[in-house]
Amino acid sequence: MVKDQLLRIFPVEGVGSGVIIDKKGYILTNNHVIEKANKLKVTTTDGNVYDGIVIGTDNITDLAIIKIESKEALSYAELGNSDELKIGQIVIAIGNPFGLDGGPSVTAGIISSLSRKLQFERGIMELVQTDASINPGNSGGPLVNTKGQVIGINTAKMPYAQGIGFAVPINVAKLIINDLIMNGRVTNRPWIGISTIKITSELANSYGLPTNEGSLIAEVQKDGPAYHSDLRKGDIIESIDGIKVTDPFQISNHIRKRNIKDRIIIRINRYGKKMDKEIQLMSHPTNFN
Repeated sequence: MVKDQLLRIFPVEGVGSGVIIDKKGYILTNNHVIEKANKLKVTTTDGNVYDGIVIGTDNITDLAIIKIESKEALSYAELGNSDELKIGQIVIAIGNPFGLDGGPSVTAGIISSLSRKLQFERGIMELVQTDASINPGNSGGPLVNTKGQVIGINTAKMPYAQGIGFAVPINVAKLIINDLIMNGRVTNRPWIGISTIKITSELANSYGLPTNEGSLIAEVQKDGPAYHSDLRKGDIIESIDGIKVTDPFQISNHIRKRNIKDRIIIRINRYGKKMDKEIQLMSHPTNFN
């Protein structure tokens, strides 16, 4: 870290946090914490320092796995279930803000939003929002519930987010951890190739839509799975595999849990006529690092 003439502390490039997720020494962190690092040094809470190696990275979720080798058994965190989070629930952010000496810090807050959508270079990320203080150096550290379970990975990429913290939901990480460890990247990222917006009463009235619920298809990517299954711009998605759709997040969340080449059934409303469309999921075209 460095200090200016007013003795204010600024973070050193590359300082970040992470959480050990198993006894083998695998550590979950943010991809942006380690992506430009030439050498990794990992300091655990007991003060021991290890050389870290990058095992797998994923730009789209901004997650990465690194590994340390230890002759002694390592303590590791329990992963919780971010799908069970509630707005107003108490959470705790753990990390090493600004790379300060003296070990990790702990800040408390509540869950402010469960699916805050933010635009990044590689697309839209759906993050958990909290008012727990998250600063540079906290990135990659765990957001935990009152049971001590990790329910998110903190990120501090938004320079305008003063007093607002964001975390990648742990269930997003759970879906790709094994893939990152085994393959070094995400090989199973299913995709259907559409952009949708939530239908509201105002939107339905303005455009004369046949329903005021569901997700309106705003764009269908040419040669994508939805395109080949005859989904069209202006179609309204009412359900996916029998699950009623009230928010576009439900669509992406459902597909994220499936596998490439799986088939799903989407019920659409096309100008008042309802029909089912079977879609075979394909690999996301931006599935690279």
